[in-house]
Amino acid sequence: MAHLHHDDPSCSCCIEHSLADLALLDALTAPDLPSAADLNLAAKKKQHAYKRRDADLDPLLLAAAASYGSVTRNHYTHDFFPAVGDPRSEGAYDWTKWQPEDPAARQERRPRLKYVSRQGPRSQKKQETKENTPSADAAEPLRDSCNIATSSTTTSASTSSTQPGLLPASAELQVKCMARTRVPTPHGPVFLHLYHNSKDNKEHLAMVVDPAQLEDTPQLAPPIRSRTLDAVWSDSETEAERITRGAYVGRLSAHSQRPSRPADQSACPPTLDTIPSPLIRIHSECFTGETIGSMRCDCGEQLDEAIRQIAQPITIPSPTDPAQTVTIPGRGAVVYLRQEGRGIGLLSKIRAYNLQDLGHDTVTANLMLGHGADERGYAIAAAIVRDLGMGTDGMEGVRLLTNNPDKMRALEEEGIRIVERVPMVPRSWQRIQHAKLGGDSAGVHVHDGADEREGGVTMIGHGEVYGDDLDKYLRTKVLRMGHMLPLLSDL
Repeated sequence: MAHLHHDDPSCSCCIEHSLADLALLDALTAPDLPSAADLNLAAKKKQHAYKRRDADLDPLLLAAAASYGSVTRNHYTHDFFPAVGDPRSEGAYDWTKWQPEDPAARQERRPRLKYVSRQGPRSQKKQETKENTPSADAAEPLRDSCNIATSSTTTSASTSSTQPGLLPASAELQVKCMARTRVPTPHGPVFLHLYHNSKDNKEHLAMVVDPAQLEDTPQLAPPIRSRTLDAVWSDSETEAERITRGAYVGRLSAHSQRPSRPADQSACPPTLDTIPSPLIRIHSECFTGETIGSMRCDCGEQLDEAIRQIAQPITIPSPTDPAQTVTIPGRGAVVYLRQEGRGIGLLSKIRAYNLQDLGHDTVTANLMLGHGADERGYAIAAAIVRDLGMGTDGMEGVRLLTNNPDKMRALEEEGIRIVERVPMVPRSWQRIQHAKLGGDSAGVHVHDGADEREGGVTMIGHGEVYGDDLDKYLRTKVLRMGHMLPLLSDL
């Protein structure tokens, strides 16, 4: 830059050096580098070969930008010192002689437009990154579907995004069942539903237990079916396409292929007062407990127990002869949400396990990792329950299988009508309670030390989880998270 070998800014050599610096800046900022001939011609004529594109830059600002490693457009539009516009002005390079501008003249001058960042705050960007944005393929059918279950709450404008596939901030949460199929389990057949939604790109599931749908005889209770799956997706769709995605009735086979039609509420049989409301479980994904049989938690056992309880046959008075009873298949659903580790993800969950081995409980471990004690949400679950025709006005109420009061409160805030809470007591605690009371332990699995576990829908199967890690985990949920479960010491 300029050679500041003495303090006289009017010195001709200083001016020449300054002009040379400006010529160098022209060469660096011009659209194309000047040729050697152009530079020689400009030197002979003692004039610039190219007109400057930008205002003069503060030498200190340029040096700071160079040391930073990159120069952005923002560097060219901020004059941090008022006297750098003219290299010949007094004080341009001798800051001790600079005098501030007259305030009156500053007011008369047209104000410069301020640069306003359009980026969101870092906390908002972090949240948007954490909540995965759905792909365009997943979200596009949500806009096209004419029969969609929506949430009672809307997304806040502060969390709006322009990423492809994400609905506007004012749009309601939408879910759509993309596929349905029959899956045989040790507890009987279930209809596995796969859902897409307008909030994240995770594929949440619903395991519907309603084997009466496989029978051709008239049913006493309305079927538990997805409204969005049975809806007409396009005028050009074929029956084969509807059947392939699972929009069929009865039992699907090579000889039975009856596509379903959009749900007609008037065609559904009224629910008898003697038939209990469907049993619902909102279950969050747990790889460790369901897949490898971890005994740090009872999640694998809960999933198996939930399907087992929902599938239990129901005995009711006969609608034609109240003195007689009839047995109908159990009915309900498990809504399976992909929110591992109470919403913190599998990576943080594994790290939290190590903190628990150091002596911290599950709540403290999550907090030490920068997460909340429970970061799960239930808006998607509520929308899925509604899509299955349950929980709201004009539909059946639900019996919720849970010990978590926060889960009940969240679903009620989403408009789900809960008529009963059904507790979920760990099987090992049930066995101990039966033994203390001297009752019959029939139906309660007693761990006998055998390595082979009975079959079920998880690695735990019909067995039970037990041990000090489990007891500590359950005590933490009761004492620190308010779960409605009697402690083992109180049984």
